[in-house]
Amino acid sequence: MTWTKKRLNDLFFIIGVVAVVVMMLTFDVSFIELWEHLCHAGYWLIPILGVWIIIYGINGLAWREVMRGVMRSADDIEKYEKLPGFWRIFRLTVTGYALNYATPVGGLGGEPYRIMELSRDISKQHASSSVILYAMMHIFAHFWLWFTSVFLYFALAAIGDVPMTPVIGITMGIIIVFCLIAFYLFSKGYRNGLVVNVIRWIGHIPGLKNWSTRFYTNHEEALHNVDTQIAALFSQDKKAFYNSLLLEYLSRIVQATEILFMLLLFGIDCGGGFSGILLTFLHSILILALTTLFANLIGFLPMQLGVQEGGFVLSIAALGLSAALGIFVSIICRVREIIWIAIGLALMRLKE
Repeated sequence: MTWTKKRLNDLFFIIGVVAVVVMMLTFDVSFIELWEHLCHAGYWLIPILGVWIIIYGINGLAWREVMRGVMRSADDIEKYEKLPGFWRIFRLTVTGYALNYATPVGGLGGEPYRIMELSRDISKQHASSSVILYAMMHIFAHFWLWFTSVFLYFALAAIGDVPMTPVIGITMGIIIVFCLIAFYLFSKGYRNGLVVNVIRWIGHIPGLKNWSTRFYTNHEEALHNVDTQIAALFSQDKKAFYNSLLLEYLSRIVQATEILFMLLLFGIDCGGGFSGILLTFLHSILILALTTLFANLIGFLPMQLGVQEGGFVLSIAALGLSAALGIFVSIICRVREIIWIAIGLALMRLKE
């Protein structure tokens, strides 16, 4: 690792550590209350933390599919054969998300760090393309979760399991339109690339016009090449594209098991048995979808302080469950985030 990259690595590490300290000091509950919640969770903390090994593993596989697609589309067989192994991708996945959680505007730390580290294995251009494409895929999968969750809610409402009112119906309709617009914009980005347009759009922000013009002028060829590779993945390697999308969507479904564990901890199992557990799991998917939608609409806060908690309380209350349960779920999820941020930062310092 060059001296400059080492300094940047240290900077990312310091940002993460500061964010963890800030998070610890800005908990909305006292440490006594926090300890009581942790004691209540008890041994359930093990599967709650452990399921994220699976989630990050699936994320890593989705990212590797994107890398394969980029290399195949570029016909760079030699580079393709030198793709990093799964353990390295897993490490960069965990660390990248740790930095994303820790910094304002998700991706401010994680994506640049991934590009910097991955460029040790493949060209910087291919690293940039794969990281940008994976970030797009990660967001794209969120929209599919929200979109399909609307129809899941309709299905549960049809059997009388969840309420359906005119206000809820209108809200669901707005979410559908919101997602359809996003699908259209993503399809344009995947077909034509979007990096050049994003740089030009930044130039319309007051104070950033000169930076945008200078950056585009200095990196014009590289930016167009990245856009070409983004478009090539969708047009030339649809298998890699859809494999990555399915894996990312699957990771959201697996993530819902974290909420399922906490509902079961509170004795909420919709009557027990396989059908009861399945129904509770479907509720968990709805809670996750509504919470992530709310949190991503206000994603400029570091670690989304307060937003995620409010999302859990609102989504759980919407299903007729107690606000106290929503607070418990949000606090345990926040503790899980801090622990995995710490793990991600530790992986940054682990020598290969």
